[in-house]
Amino acid sequence: MSDKHASGRPLSEEELQDLVASSDAGSRNPIGAVGTFLAAVALIWSVFQVVLASPVSPYILPADLINNSRQLHLAFAIFLAYMAYPAFSNSPRHHIPTGDWLLGVAGALIALYGFFFYEKIVNNGGLADDVDKWVALAGLLILFEAARRALGPAMAIIATIFLFYVFFGASEWMPEVIRWKGASLKKAMSHMWITSEGVFGIALGVSTKFVFLFVLFGALLDKAGAGNYFIKMAFGALGHLKGGPAKAAVVGSAATGLISGSSIANVVTTGTFTIPLMKRVGFTSEQAGSVEVASSVNGQIMPPVMGAAAFLMVEYVGISYVEVITHAFLPAMISYIALVYIVHLEAVKRNMPTIGDRSVSTMRTILSMFAFFAGFAALCYGIKFPIGWIVAVVPEGASWILAALVFVAYLALLKLASTAPDLEPDDPNAEEVVLPNVSEIYKTGLYYLLPIVVLVYFLMIEQKSPGLSAFWATSLLFVILLTQKPIKGIFRGESEMVNSFKSGVMDLGVGLIDGARNMIGIGLATATAGVIVGTVTLTGIGQVMANLVEIMSGGNLVLMLIFVGLLSLVLGMGLPTTANYIVVSSLMAGVVVTLGAQSGLVVPLIAVHLFVFYFGIMADVTPPVGLASFAAAAVSGGDAIKTGFTAFFYSLRTVALPFVFIFNTDLLLIDVTWFQGILVAVIATIAILVFTAGTMGYFVARNRIYESVALIVISFVLFRPDFFMDRIQPPYERVEPAQITQALAKLTPGHEMRVKLTGPDFTSGRVKDTTIVLEAGDETGGEERLSAMGLAVLDEDGIVKLDEPFPGTPFFTDLSSFDFYGDTPVSIEKVQVKADQLPKELLFIPGLLLLGLVYLLQRARAGRKEEPAS
Repeated sequence: MSDKHASGRPLSEEELQDLVASSDAGSRNPIGAVGTFLAAVALIWSVFQVVLASPVSPYILPADLINNSRQLHLAFAIFLAYMAYPAFSNSPRHHIPTGDWLLGVAGALIALYGFFFYEKIVNNGGLADDVDKWVALAGLLILFEAARRALGPAMAIIATIFLFYVFFGASEWMPEVIRWKGASLKKAMSHMWITSEGVFGIALGVSTKFVFLFVLFGALLDKAGAGNYFIKMAFGALGHLKGGPAKAAVVGSAATGLISGSSIANVVTTGTFTIPLMKRVGFTSEQAGSVEVASSVNGQIMPPVMGAAAFLMVEYVGISYVEVITHAFLPAMISYIALVYIVHLEAVKRNMPTIGDRSVSTMRTILSMFAFFAGFAALCYGIKFPIGWIVAVVPEGASWILAALVFVAYLALLKLASTAPDLEPDDPNAEEVVLPNVSEIYKTGLYYLLPIVVLVYFLMIEQKSPGLSAFWATSLLFVILLTQKPIKGIFRGESEMVNSFKSGVMDLGVGLIDGARNMIGIGLATATAGVIVGTVTLTGIGQVMANLVEIMSGGNLVLMLIFVGLLSLVLGMGLPTTANYIVVSSLMAGVVVTLGAQSGLVVPLIAVHLFVFYFGIMADVTPPVGLASFAAAAVSGGDAIKTGFTAFFYSLRTVALPFVFIFNTDLLLIDVTWFQGILVAVIATIAILVFTAGTMGYFVARNRIYESVALIVISFVLFRPDFFMDRIQPPYERVEPAQITQALAKLTPGHEMRVKLTGPDFTSGRVKDTTIVLEAGDETGGEERLSAMGLAVLDEDGIVKLDEPFPGTPFFTDLSSFDFYGDTPVSIEKVQVKADQLPKELLFIPGLLLLGLVYLLQRARAGRKEEPAS
């Protein structure tokens, strides 16, 4: 790939597909009986996963198979990895060497070891015996090699380093700051392979239960033709604007990113069309590639799938899927809005030409798109009312009636689609580019929205499990793939019904195979990342990372967050989104929680996980390992490193947003009313646009330096009004530690008190601090409220001491790192209760007034046709 980059030549379509295949689905495609066999294995895997997610799985699958589905999931992934991914770049592509067959079969059998010897493992209490430990070690080595082939060397190297730390972490040559007591081979293999703490842990469970169905859903939706439809609609709606192809790239990537778990596939899928068009209107190769990279990587932070990380967050954070999506939605949405604005400013600065002769105002286009998305959201929400009425009237047969109504809606939309010709991919290099007419083409693919509506309805309205929701949406896609061609043929009066149905069957089969192949890397990533998670739980290295960051940052909170962000970026290099999130959340989320609490920063866990996740996925952008940037450079013919740095500059808002929402959780819509939520959304959108104008050096006219500084300050005021309000009026009032019970008694139920504790660390004996939040319950007195939380305090010699929390209470776990029985007591150092403070939203007024002043200054200058350089 590097040679092609060096030549500055865009890769051909065949080379691009090979790039995607080699990184996402495996570049080996054997022909003949072997190829048919492997396609059948992939097909069986997809069918098994669909059946496993179905409501009837307990009735048609053996209980042992359901209970050990993680083992079966990994067995398929390992076997297909050795079949689909060659060992080296010069390894054969059209046949499978004997060694790969042996490794693939051995890996699959070892993955199923817990299934075959379940009784023995249970009888041993989950501890490995002498046979188990060698089988497990062989399984790990085979898994690491499969991961190296499918994911590149980064994942395998990181997992190997962590495994070495398990074995050699007690060695004297290991720095004392990261040394631990070490583990025997038997203990380590029990933890990593035999129990559910390592490879077969939560991450692989999420991959088995949820992720496969969503990846399959995306593959089937694309096979049905939705990807091309989304791109054409975006290009038709935005192509006539300044920088229109780039704006279409952003919106098209957002649409495909909703269903894609791969930045690279997203870049190549939409980039092959949009990048040449962006270059035609004046973007350089690097800029065109960078826009595609920034918009494709942003697809990984966009609900409902978030590169499959959303489902892992449910397990790791311990909140519902709906809550995860609610909290992640606004930052992702305003990030995309800002990217469209970046493209607009680049086009205005360069006075780029428009494509086509359509004259539709920008405001009308924006309102039309807003109306579409608002209408789609209203549809997803509004259908619950007629559904509720049907369920109330016919409770027994409601499901059949609803299925019939969905099919009737499908037929009606197919009838509408049949009135226009099927969409064919456009040639971006054609001499004359013709903009698609949205008013004509919209009807051709409206039925693609039906499975998405079903998915969103079950997830967000019915709040069913992600797996069941994806099952029903995928089932509808089965129907669409099988019937869309023959039914459209009937409506058009065509006679090739049998061939159309055969074509639909082929499309469904290929979609199922593609879905399975796309899951190979994710299945291996979640399994291999399980080794890292297992190392964290076995060795306690999370505390070591916290100590390391604390030393590096000198206890400064902002420096600590910067170091965590940089470490997350480094840890995420070369990893797919799913593995990326598992690694950074396992290692770095705890660091933010621990050190943040020591510095008085107590934030919801979801904010911490989103913080490290945002920085982790930036590794796909940032050189030297930015995989998405290399893919975009392959499409554009530009320089990969320059593309990566430009894409990073375009992604500055993705870097800034985590620092905003970690301090101002209103942006994550945490504990806000409907009115507050709407206000936050509006102000945050203005703030991100102002930040973009400040960093891009252009607002209404080219910025002077002081105007850029003013715009960035304004965006900070709008994003963090609490920062300034806290300096005008302190947010907390101090209470003497001895008065904690009286102060707690006065609090209204539901209100909070912040308590800073100091005491010796259980492991090192070093005195440390942490901050906890006490929420007043319905009890009447302060002591009763403390007791309900499992806490008891004692005032002795002017020191308010805290006893060890009662077992089974939340603080028993949270404060377990303190030594409550040492010579130095754990004591309460500071108590704070919320003070009466003016609404922080008042600071929006001066911020918006200052924005108006900058606007008037630039407007006057633009009116005089003056364009002084920055």
